[in-house]
Amino acid sequence: MDTVLKENNVDLKSGVSLKERLWVIIPVVLLIGLLSTLVFNHYDEFTWDGFVGGFNQEFLIFFAIGIFAQLVDGTLGMGYGATSSSFLLAYGIPPAISSTGVHVAEMFTTGASAISHHRFGNINKKLLKNLLIPGVIGSVTGAYLLADVIDGDFIKPFIAIYMMVLAVVIITKALRRNITKKKTKKLGFLATFGGFMDSVGGGGWGPIVTSTLLGRGRNPRYTIGSVNAAEFAVSFASGITFMIFGGIQGWQVIIGLILGGVIAAPIAAYLVNKIQRKPMMIFVGILIIILSLRTLGVFKYLGGLL
Repeated sequence: MDTVLKENNVDLKSGVSLKERLWVIIPVVLLIGLLSTLVFNHYDEFTWDGFVGGFNQEFLIFFAIGIFAQLVDGTLGMGYGATSSSFLLAYGIPPAISSTGVHVAEMFTTGASAISHHRFGNINKKLLKNLLIPGVIGSVTGAYLLADVIDGDFIKPFIAIYMMVLAVVIITKALRRNITKKKTKKLGFLATFGGFMDSVGGGGWGPIVTSTLLGRGRNPRYTIGSVNAAEFAVSFASGITFMIFGGIQGWQVIIGLILGGVIAAPIAAYLVNKIQRKPMMIFVGILIIILSLRTLGVFKYLGGLL
């Protein structure tokens, strides 16, 4: 009898161990497969001369954007797409290339972030499961429309305005007091809408999904960890869609964002409970508004008047 119980315990432990390992194995396998596919399909752009030649001032700018955006996203549970897209648009990168670059980079950074949050025990698995499929459906739909249907130059001002709306949402959530815990309804709709707007606008998953859940009084640690983990699937789905329908452009943007984000991901996961959220959220919101105004040419217009 004791032998049977011991064997069952071993099997149970092995089963739990395997499930835990899958949280790391699945993202790693997907990312290795993705990287191998990119290198195989674009090997001419991965030569040593091309790689070394890519390390110029622009690359360092994209690298710095990747670090900052991931630190924001990993600690606040929102803001990677909004922050990086705002910087890229303000720098003059076209919307389609910006959104593609952000989402291809997010395939790697969110993978690193998901593994890091799992490592630090920040994930609510039930919440994660409720967000996954609806979020993927919304992101694929939005990515297809931006890559194959919507004209980038036409939508650029609307994206900048959308980013300012997201910034106001972030600041408003930061200033709210006495949040009463409420039951979260229509998680599927929330995830679908967040995934769609994230793909079309180049950001929004965190500000829409995380801010709504936090606004309903959910635990910040598990909300941020779960939403960031779900974002891996959302970003992977939209990134693949961009590749299929729009191709890959802007390698300096992508590699810079990836390297910066992967380096910052474990640091952000560690800092998630160690920073003051409200000042950081207000700062990020104001920064996004300034960058969006620059994209709209408001500062040039005011300079011309003066």
